[in-house]
Amino acid sequence: MAEFFAMGGYALYVWGSFGVFALCVLIEVMVVRQRKRTILQRLGRMVRLEAEDEK
Repeated sequence: MAEFFAMGGYALYVWGSFGVFALCVLIEVMVVRQRKRTILQRLGRMVRLEAEDEK
């Protein structure tokens, strides 16, 4: 088992790559959620403004 985690001497590179990948995916998910929230807020404002204009 220790040999598997050592990755033939390349463990730092392999596990570091996995770590960087996981970090990038996590950041991407957070950015997309924030972007979605911002878009929904803008759409809500537009709908309210249009409703006020129709009055």
